[in-house]
Amino acid sequence: MQPLVVGFDLDMTLIDTVPGFSATLVALGDELGVDFPVEQMTSKLGPPLAMMLEGHVPAERIPAVGDRFRELYPSTAISPIPVFPGAHESLAAVRRMGGRSIVVTGKFTPNAQLHVDHLGLQIDHLEGMVWGVGKAAILRETGATIYVGDHVHDVEGALAAGVTSVSVLTGGCGRDELEAAGTHVVLDDLTQFPEWLETHQSGHPGVPTNTRACEATGMA
Repeated sequence: MQPLVVGFDLDMTLIDTVPGFSATLVALGDELGVDFPVEQMTSKLGPPLAMMLEGHVPAERIPAVGDRFRELYPSTAISPIPVFPGAHESLAAVRRMGGRSIVVTGKFTPNAQLHVDHLGLQIDHLEGMVWGVGKAAILRETGATIYVGDHVHDVEGALAAGVTSVSVLTGGCGRDELEAAGTHVVLDDLTQFPEWLETHQSGHPGVPTNTRACEATGMA
């Protein structure tokens, strides 16, 4: 049997990034004299920071502004950001089954590591600064068999890697969007993941009867 390796997205999958991201945007805006639409910008977190800054600062300033955001981030965003319910339990479920957990995220790697350390996330490997289908190469290299995310671009990465795509509804993408993107399974949140994983690994890839997870049509 292929070894179990589960990849997880970080922002809005394992951790609720909104409070810290919002605080950093406010601090950055105060420095720059820019009134960022914080609620709008944090409504669907996941895309690279440069994309999020488009339309809010001049294009030629985006690299420098992005660098400043990442500099401010450790002092403004680490403490306010919690794990989602079920995150630690999901990582523990992978370990209990003899598997490895990896985090594959678009976040700046040093800042992602700060979250992992601060929240005590028991993972085996971290890869940052990868987005969308770019995650596929990492998933293949690490031997991932499952990738868990919250965004349609997480689904794209999983499908490009040929692994099982599991989506949670804790981010900004809804069930219909995720199913249309081709995800194999939708769970309300990570509290449902350990039971799903146990069922999946038993050789009967269904879903727990006490969840509203569903198989996307047309997918094996």
